[in-house]
Order: sequence, then C-alpha cells, then structure tokens
Amino acid sequence: MRRALAAVALAVTSMIALSFSIPLALLVQSEARSRAITQAEQKAAALSPVLAITTEPGEVEQAVASLDGDKRLGVHLPSGSRVGPSTAPPPSLKRAAQRRESFSLETDQGWVYLQPVVLPENEVAVVEAFVPAADLNRGVEKSWIVLALLALGLVTGSVAVADRLGTRVVRASKDLSRAAHAFRKGDLRTRVAPGGPPELLEAGTAFNAMADHVVDLLAMERELVADLSHRLRTPLTALHLEAERLAKVLPESEGRRLEGAVTFVDSELSSIIKAARVPLVAEAASPGGQGCEAATITAARADFWSILAHEQGRRHTVEITDEPTAVMISEDDFAAVVDALVGNIFRHTPQGTPFAITVHRTAHSVVLTVDDGGAGIEDPESALTRGLSVQGSTGLGLDIAQRAATTCQGSLRIGRSPLGGARVSVEMRLGPVDHTVRRGARRMRHGHGQTSWTGQVVQRATARLPFAAAARSAIGLRRSRGRKEPGG
Repeated sequence: MRRALAAVALAVTSMIALSFSIPLALLVQSEARSRAITQAEQKAAALSPVLAITTEPGEVEQAVASLDGDKRLGVHLPSGSRVGPSTAPPPSLKRAAQRRESFSLETDQGWVYLQPVVLPENEVAVVEAFVPAADLNRGVEKSWIVLALLALGLVTGSVAVADRLGTRVVRASKDLSRAAHAFRKGDLRTRVAPGGPPELLEAGTAFNAMADHVVDLLAMERELVADLSHRLRTPLTALHLEAERLAKVLPESEGRRLEGAVTFVDSELSSIIKAARVPLVAEAASPGGQGCEAATITAARADFWSILAHEQGRRHTVEITDEPTAVMISEDDFAAVVDALVGNIFRHTPQGTPFAITVHRTAHSVVLTVDDGGAGIEDPESALTRGLSVQGSTGLGLDIAQRAATTCQGSLRIGRSPLGGARVSVEMRLGPVDHTVRRGARRMRHGHGQTSWTGQVVQRATARLPFAAAARSAIGLRRSRGRKEPGG
C-alpha cells in the first residue's frame, strides 16, 4: 500500500510539475530572446538622430562607440563607407535601402536587425544591429535548472508526505491483520488498538466487537454443553439406583458388571462437564497439548474394540509401524479419533463386516487408516459436513477426525477400501520424536485375546455408549485448538 500511495503521489505531482514547468521554461526562453532583441532595436533607433545631423564617418564612429561597447552595431553610409562591424548579407542591406523599411533576419551567427534612416537629399543610411545566438538564450539554462530543481523538490516532498501517510495506514492494517491471524490461531485474548484512517479505525473497532461477541458465544456454547450434560444426571441417577436394585437379585458377577458400566458412564459424564467448565482463557493459553504416540493409542483402542468385534463376529486386523509416531494432539483426542472412525463401522455396517486398522509413518507425517467391508460412503463431501448425516447419527464422527487432522496440520481423505467398503485416512504432521519409544511391528487378528472382567465391563459399556467419547473429543479438540472454530 505504501508503494501504491507513493506511486500515485509521484504520478500526480509529476504531471502537475510538468504542466507548470514546461510553459514556464518556454516563457523564460521567449523573454530572454525578446529582451536581447529589444536592446538591439533601441540602440539602432538611438543612431537615427545622429545620422540626421551628420554623416561624417568620424563623428558617426564616435556615436556608435558611445552606444555599443560590444562592437555589435554598424552603420552603412550613403557614400558606401561603413562604420562598425557587419554580418548582414549584401542583398539584405540593398533591400533595406531600396524599400526603406526595417526588418530582421536569422543568420548562422545570430540575429540581425536592419533599420534604414532617410537623410536629406533623399539619401538612405542603414543601421545594422547584431545579436549573437548566445545572447538570445542568455540565462535560459540557469532558469531551466532552477525550474527543474523546484519541480524535483515538489515531487520528492509529495512522495515523502504520501509515504508517511501510507506508513500510518499500513501500520494500522498490519496490526489488524496480525490480530486477526492471532485470533484465528486461537488467541481469544487478542484485540487491536484502533487507529489509522477513519475506515481502518472503524474496522478495528468492529474487529474488537466481533472478537468479544465470539468469545461470548463460545462461552454460551460451553455452558450449554455443560447444562445438557448435567441434565443427564437425573436419568443416570435413576439408572444407578435401578442397577443397585438389580444387583441384589442378579448373580454377583452380572451385578458387578452392571454397576461398573453405570459407574463408567457417570465418570465420562463428569469429565464432559468438567471440560466444558474450563475457562476459555485457560484453554487458549495452552492450545497445543502435550502430544502422544499414535501407535500406542491406536493399539490400546484396537484392543478396546476387539471385544465387541468378537461378539459380533467381525474379522479384523491391526497393523502398526515400529517407528516413532509422535503427533501434537492429546491422548484423549487421538483416542477419540480412533473411536469415532471404528465406532462408525459398528454403527453403520451389519454384524460380521470385517475391518482393518493401520498406522504407518511417512517422512513428515503419521497416517491412521481405517478400512471396512461395508457399502462405502457415497457422498464423502456431505459426510465431512459437521452435524449432517444421512444414516440417522449425529454427524460428528468424521468431523471430529477431520478437526483433529487440521489441528495437527494434516488432512482427512475418504476413498474405497480394499475390503470393498470405505477407507478413511487421517494424516497428521509428525511431532517431536521420542527415540526412547520402541515397539515391534505387528499384524494381528483380534478377538482371541484375554481381558479381565473389569476391562470387559468398561469396554462393552463404552462401545454401546459412543456419545461419551465423541463428546469428550469435541470439547477436548476445542481446548487443544484454543477454540479456533466457534461453529464446532
């Protein structure tokens, strides 16, 4: 913008300076020429009275010397003699004597003025005044230089003033842009000091008002999440009391499993409410989290889902790289991504549908791939739209994964799986590698491992209640990103 303003000032001032300088330069040249010619004509006219009195060469020479110290004035007497220098061609002298009229002419040496003087007895003497070419333009070059310097000074001054004005505008624009980028990255405390021209002053004020309104909306949204979650405590309390009553009439193992499932759901609900109550400023202060090992979390969640897969007869494989797979996202958030992708398979494909989970690493990223043998995803673009679902679900699962990938400077892609169904690949930028982490590459089929009865209670309960992990992921992602997407 500074360059644009300076260029405009340069163009406008240059046109103004040229529009005045060129006519002034021509006027100065014309005035210098007129001055030299006028002086020569006045000297020639001053000899007319002398010639009317006498035509003696000595007396005429004395008069010429008194009028012309530069020896540029000459007199052609009727007798044919000449007093002083002469540069006029003879035909011009003859013409002046015969026609008895004054005229001027240009020669190679300069400008010549011829003035005839009628003497007694009808004789004619011709006075010749000569002006060299240098005298015709005397002082013109200096005047032009002065005009050029004045024009240059005017242009330079206008450009300097425009640059200072542009600096003021650019500074205000950069401050507004810097605040907008900081706000986009999750710094909800960022505000701009309005300044600059009235338009930018209004824009800065509007930005601050918008930021305050966005923070208020986010706070209201979080309160709504906490309130909605808290409203579940009433039916959950009733469910807990019913579980305690049933535990007295059921076998001991079944009663403990039922009570464990209800307790786990209550714990998950408390986590949601607690996360929603965390102040926005506290979240924005640490948007990045501590990071985690993607391979480790994936293996744990694969074991988690293997029990339900075994119950539903789903053949499944898990392949995890032995390289470090650090990603800059919290363990809970990455687990929520795995749960969202695998949970979609259990919710939207019939029992017995196979699936596969793969984690591999590239030079700069970690890729989590989940394949299934279902019908696939017909409209990937709609499937990635938050809250939009054509299969009766909440429409948040793929959005959770996509937001996590975006947080880690990655992407989410939907394609066709080798198993015949959908393939969802989540790519995340590789974080700082912890070289102390080592694991062996493994490809295994789940469903044959042993798990304690407590783990089975927790896994089966959460498998049937996937909303808890999804909700925790939604809030956790906003915490880790400093609430950069208020629409979430």
